[in-house]
Formats: sequence, structure tokens, C-alpha cells
Amino acid sequence: MQKTKKDSKKSVKNIESKSLDSIEFVESIPSKIGLDRNHKEWRRTPAPTTNRDVFTRDIEGELVDMNDKECDKIINVINHTMSLTFKLNEKWHTPQKVREIFSEIIGVPLDESAWIIPPFYVDYGRNIRVGRNFFMNQGCTFMDRGGINIGDDVFIAPRVCLTTINHDFHPRRRKATFCKPINIGNRVWIGMNATICPGVNIGDNAIIAAGAVVTKDVPTNVIVGGNPARILKRIKDS
Repeated sequence: MQKTKKDSKKSVKNIESKSLDSIEFVESIPSKIGLDRNHKEWRRTPAPTTNRDVFTRDIEGELVDMNDKECDKIINVINHTMSLTFKLNEKWHTPQKVREIFSEIIGVPLDESAWIIPPFYVDYGRNIRVGRNFFMNQGCTFMDRGGINIGDDVFIAPRVCLTTINHDFHPRRRKATFCKPINIGNRVWIGMNATICPGVNIGDNAIIAAGAVVTKDVPTNVIVGGNPARILKRIKDS
């Protein structure tokens, strides 16, 4: 029996009237309904393979529930990084000593051309990669579980925040997090108090104005500013 237009309208109305509580969000078990990796549409998530640990799932942008028994591994890394951050910030160090401690935090040697002015705040550390001639002023915060990749000749002003972490949108599942990487090109200047949000790519030679909140990709050779940030001016790369 074919449905009439009236019946179809009733069905749509019934769907729209359902509360969010009736939607089954992704769980840390196989075959639940949840948001896709971009968190834009619903899909059925496949069962995770046994060889994919929590670090892999985290950096690849999957939802990670803090109630997951494997999350203790992430917490252990965070606690270790916090101890190194305290070591960096507790007293004055020579520029060379600052580079040494920063290298401990990120897990790879920092180029000798880098100049970092503490204090510096970071939650994870091991997913940060920095190019040559890097300058970072005091009071910056990096939340790098999703990966922060910084090119050469990048200047970062005081109190800049780079965060790769977001939370599940449903209020009852806010403990679940997902990550998206931040990629910053060469010769980028990020102004004071700017915030770079998860998943943003910043092109070469770009300038991020002071106080900007960057939620979308930034092309090469532009100045962006505002909240949310938008293109203010083109830069001539002569």
C-alpha cells in the first residue's frame, strides 16, 4: 500500500519530535551508531581492530571515551608531560637549557635555531613537531593530542593557544574527545592572544591578527583577524 503525502508528513513530524536522548551515540564497543570522523553525519562505526591502540585511535580522530580502560595510557603521558612543564617553568633557564627541556617534552631534538620564552603550557607534548628558526613568546598553550606541525621561520606571540582537541557534542557524552591536527606553514606570524582551533591548516606567509579565533583553514599570503577569523588583506610575496 502506497503512503500518501499526509502519511509522509506525519512520519517526518514524528521523527522531528523525538528527543536527542532517543539517539544512540557512539560507544567504545563495536557496531554503534555515531558521528563520522568529521562529525558531520551519522554512520555505523566498525568494530576496532585489536592492533589499534588508544594512541593510534586518538591521533586519527576517533572518539575516545575517558572511561575507556586504555585511557590510563594517555593520562600517564599527560602526567609525565606536566612534570616536564613544571621543570621548564619553575625557574629561569638559559636558552640552551630551555631547548633541552622542550626537546624532552616533544620527544625529539629541537633545532638550535629555536628560541622559546617560558612559561609554556602543554598537555601532551609528544605530538608537536617544530621547524627551524622557530620563535615562541611567553604564556603560550599547546594541546597537541591531535598533532601540531609547525614549519620554518614561524613567530608565535604571547598567550597564543593551539588546541587540537574537541568533545562529543551530546551533553551526556562530553567526556568523549576527538582530535584534529593543526598544520602551520612556513613564515607564519601568529599574533598575541590568538586561538587556533582543531583541524586548521595555515598557509605559508600568513599573519593571524592579535585576538583572532581561527576556525577554518587560512590560505597563503593573507592576513586574517576577528572572531571567527576572516581574510582582512592579501600579502604580496615579492
